[in-house]
Amino acid sequence: MNPLPGWRAAFRIARRDAARAKGRSALVVAMIALPVLGVTAADLTYRSALPTKAEELTAELGSADARFTSTSIGPVKLQQMPDGINWSTPEGAPDPTPEEQAKPVDVPAAFPEGSRYLTERSLPASVTTRHGIADTEVSELRISDAMLRGRIELTDGAYPRKPDEIAATSDFVKAAGLSIGDSVTVRGPELTYTLTGTVELPADLRADALYALPGSVIAPWQKSADRDKSILPPQPSDPKWLVKGPAGAGVTWQDILAANERGVVVKSRQVALNPPPDSEVPMSSMSSGYSTEAETTAAVLTVAAMAVLEIVLLAGPAFAVGARRSRRQLGLVGSCGGSRGQVRAVVLAGGAVLGAVGAVAGVGAGFGLTALFRPMIEDFTGNRFGELTVRPWEILGIAALGLVTGVLAALAPAIVAGRQSVLESLTGRRGTRRSSRVLPVIGVIALTAGVGIAVYGGVAGDTAFVAGGSVLAELGVLCCIPVIVGFLGRLGRRLPLTPRIALRDAARNRGRTAPAVAAVMAAVAGSVAIATYTSSSAAQQEYDHVPNMTPGTVALSASDIGADAELPRSRAAVEQNYPVSGKPADFGRVWAGSDCSVYYEEENGCGTLELVKPTGKGHSCPLKGKGAKELALRLSADEHKRMMNSPACMDENYTMVAFGTGDHKIIIGGADVLDTYVKLDDPAAAKALADGTPVLLNSAYAKNGEVTLKATHLYNDRDKKNRAQHPGKARATTDRLKVYVAPDRFAATPGIRMIMPEKTAERLGLHVEDYGSFYALGRDATDAESQAAYAAIDQAGNRAYLMSSNERFRTQDDTILLILALFAGVVTLGAAAITTGLSKADAEADLTTLSAVGAPPGVRRSLSGFQCLVVALTGVLLGTVAGLVPAIALRLTDLRAALERMRDDPMQSAYTPIVMPWETVGLLALVVPVLAGLLAAALTSSRLTLARRAG
Repeated sequence: MNPLPGWRAAFRIARRDAARAKGRSALVVAMIALPVLGVTAADLTYRSALPTKAEELTAELGSADARFTSTSIGPVKLQQMPDGINWSTPEGAPDPTPEEQAKPVDVPAAFPEGSRYLTERSLPASVTTRHGIADTEVSELRISDAMLRGRIELTDGAYPRKPDEIAATSDFVKAAGLSIGDSVTVRGPELTYTLTGTVELPADLRADALYALPGSVIAPWQKSADRDKSILPPQPSDPKWLVKGPAGAGVTWQDILAANERGVVVKSRQVALNPPPDSEVPMSSMSSGYSTEAETTAAVLTVAAMAVLEIVLLAGPAFAVGARRSRRQLGLVGSCGGSRGQVRAVVLAGGAVLGAVGAVAGVGAGFGLTALFRPMIEDFTGNRFGELTVRPWEILGIAALGLVTGVLAALAPAIVAGRQSVLESLTGRRGTRRSSRVLPVIGVIALTAGVGIAVYGGVAGDTAFVAGGSVLAELGVLCCIPVIVGFLGRLGRRLPLTPRIALRDAARNRGRTAPAVAAVMAAVAGSVAIATYTSSSAAQQEYDHVPNMTPGTVALSASDIGADAELPRSRAAVEQNYPVSGKPADFGRVWAGSDCSVYYEEENGCGTLELVKPTGKGHSCPLKGKGAKELALRLSADEHKRMMNSPACMDENYTMVAFGTGDHKIIIGGADVLDTYVKLDDPAAAKALADGTPVLLNSAYAKNGEVTLKATHLYNDRDKKNRAQHPGKARATTDRLKVYVAPDRFAATPGIRMIMPEKTAERLGLHVEDYGSFYALGRDATDAESQAAYAAIDQAGNRAYLMSSNERFRTQDDTILLILALFAGVVTLGAAAITTGLSKADAEADLTTLSAVGAPPGVRRSLSGFQCLVVALTGVLLGTVAGLVPAIALRLTDLRAALERMRDDPMQSAYTPIVMPWETVGLLALVVPVLAGLLAAALTSSRLTLARRAG
């Protein structure tokens, strides 16, 4: 028997039913299309933004065939990998002698015959801007050559054609406040160029660089430095050669092997894209690789499975409501001799029809949105798409995913419709069904087992167990949702009419409410999991970051010895151009004997100053030295963190020397340094400095309230002034000084260990010099303010420099968290709105009854709002709890790895915090549900629509 005629009729009925119920059909199509849209857009963006190997080579080489570079070991034989990155001398070859290393390498001699080439060199430089002065990189490269297309592109103006012309990246021009036609001067040699155009690097839109013709910067700069010794010579990079091989030949592997014989390393496009077999690569035995294909495949499958689950949960209730709305039609099919299988076929055909429409609409919208938002995506990622990369099989797979999920979403309603008797279908009776008592038990077991498996995976460091346990736990919560929804109905007893009806309606129609709540939960759980992990990782990175200065401060320091006379002018330059607040806190440096900053050439040619650290408990760091590894084995992460933050261990792993101090980290200053830089508001400490008592910031250096200061007063014969005042042999002194010990938290103050009054240093026979000032910042400086300050300092004699806080690397964490919150919020709003629409369509008779018994028209509006609020709020809260399981388990995996590193090296941090993203959770738990309820209420008509009696 041919089954096609029956299915043909089923599809015809399904198509007509979808066209008749346009509102419900649009909701189902939207639910299927939205995830398909998201996956399509994500696939297109990922494939387009992730550069291919060919695009990476274009970003490095432009349209050249290869890049030739010399090494620092002279013209000796090399061997390299086809990628042009890894190279070495042949195994067993003797190390090149100093004479061999000093010989120049004739790189052009290694080019294939008939090749054309460009040279490239870059150097750091300080240049003038409209606002002042900025540091950047200047490259000598003929960027107008067609060989650079794809790597550097002109965005405005013209390429440099003359030696006195220059081009700049758009990012630099924007920060410098320049425009085409302005002059740019390279400070030092005072070489002036005309800005002729702006360019961009498609692979790095945030690049900050200038481009001039070869020979127009480095050579004249060097000539200026040769004539005037006060001008520092240029510091260019080693030259590179971009080579275009003979037409049709390129640069082959044989050409590379020949270049290696001359000591030249080559990166060839042709070889990188089509590498030779290992048998032809002398260095292949040293190569190794690692593939993440299995991990990537597992991640993709997990995401796809969760996407299918979410679509089924969202679209399933729509098909269930549609089947109930069409039960009379389905009953007529049965009364005309249709089998239960044919009734099921009608419902499944509806799923296929709407799934196909949703899939096509989602794919089309995904293409459109990706193209529309392409410039925004490129600005966010910092690189241009080489092209919109489309992989047909992936797009077809995504479309097929939408079709299959439409059918799966209709499967359960189809089974239910097939089981109904013809009499029930024709009369419209729903019957009474009790909720399953087994499902919640299974859910609790699955939830408990999933949490246990995930935690075990985290402790054991097995991400497969983490993923599996997290999915199992989420499925367990899904099984418990009907019971939770039923429990919500009981909470409405003491509530006003509208919320009470909304809660009871949700509890009565669990088949409609539970899947929608589950869909919201699934979306929120994923977002909360990623947001929690991201926030925790960011907190860990912030903890591991070692600042070079106290945040919110800037330091003006003398750039060379004896520059203290110029400091007043430099201070005025900073105060007039930088966003400083309050008065400056001046500080100085201190030393013993002849100044080692001046007399450093001879061994033992200058004095020494040392702040001696006592030994013993509270002074020696137990994580360093004998017994440290044994101790680390017994420490938890929190215990290790407390020990690492103790004053005894504060400077042991890393110490920053700045502000003109040596390893002793002692500066000369007063109470204003405590207030402005140290942030120590303590009248007792200020009084101690006024009385001549030093303030010690690291208590580990004090014993019984005193520190030991050792000094060697050794004077160099070239130090005529001080040598005359201190004739004879070097004098060594050891002084015990009474100090004021600051609280332990100030031991982490960057760059300073002790503040000494000037009169105390002079009493000890030490030398002091004014060295700079600390300033508190009212806000972060703009590019214009920084450039103006640098220019003013230069005009003041250029004998000082500004030192600002090296803020931790700013990742896109905040942006990622916002995107996750928006994604989860959109899904929550969509699920809640669809459930509200379905409940309105499914409960039209109840709403009519409400109007018949005298309920005000506004009840319909408020009821829709509360129904939406119930679904959104319940799903968000459950999703937040479910999302914590994988996040915590993954952080436990990180903790295990951190503890292993710490026990191997006790000075390594094992701090692995778990930080809740409260902003994201608050947005999802408070703002989104309330917004969903308000939108539902606003979009619901309060008027009663008259309808005829069915039958």
